[in-house]
Amino acid sequence: MNFIEIDGISKKFGNNVVLSDVSFNINRGDVVAIIGSSGTGKSTLLRCLNLLEKPEGGRLTIDGNTFDLTDKTPKGKLKLRQETEMVFQQFNLFKQKTALENVMEGLLVVKKYSRGKAKEIAQKQLDKVGMSAWSSHYPRHLSGGQQQRVAIARALAMQPRLLLMDEPTSALDPELVGEVLKTIREIAKDKNTILLVTHEMNFVRQVATQVIFLENGKIVEQGTPYEIFEKPSSQRLKEFLVQINMLSNIEYSI
Repeated sequence: MNFIEIDGISKKFGNNVVLSDVSFNINRGDVVAIIGSSGTGKSTLLRCLNLLEKPEGGRLTIDGNTFDLTDKTPKGKLKLRQETEMVFQQFNLFKQKTALENVMEGLLVVKKYSRGKAKEIAQKQLDKVGMSAWSSHYPRHLSGGQQQRVAIARALAMQPRLLLMDEPTSALDPELVGEVLKTIREIAKDKNTILLVTHEMNFVRQVATQVIFLENGKIVEQGTPYEIFEKPSSQRLKEFLVQINMLSNIEYSI
């Protein structure tokens, strides 16, 4: 049995079908990157897996425990969100809380840890992402890259079985992208299981264990980075890669 099984995710907005019976598996400790053009359903897929969007159908199985993604009950949401955590494009930090307090929040509210235990875990995670020196700073005093690293620490502190990352560098200035990619690379080395939506193709080549090319809400092709980037089989993927290479071929130092 695969560690993560995603089965039959379908989602539409009105008459617009955004995801159509999307299914794939993830091994424990894998970094799976979802790539594709804008508007193909990549972010919607992640939001469905965390029930931020309600799909019309689909199941998520984590280490043998199956969650019905059409379950709209608060209890169903809570159970699923105890297994998954999301890192957003726009950081979504609490503005009136320090970096340390942001990381502590879920530990206090969801896991019901004591303040002492929550603080100990939060400080450890901030140190892991290189943000311990800024633990008493508020988001407004942090750069975008620093805020995203705090957001990553917040997600890791909850010890998710599946970490969802929705274009974590898309809101950053170019010079800040590298520091966040370096952080993601480091947490990948720790064998966190990650499902990542990104446009950073060079990063995907280096870090992903599996790549999924999504087009019009369907999986067109999936495989290793080598298979996807060096030996694409579908015409649409070939066209996409040509377009990406024309737009950008920047190598980030990670």
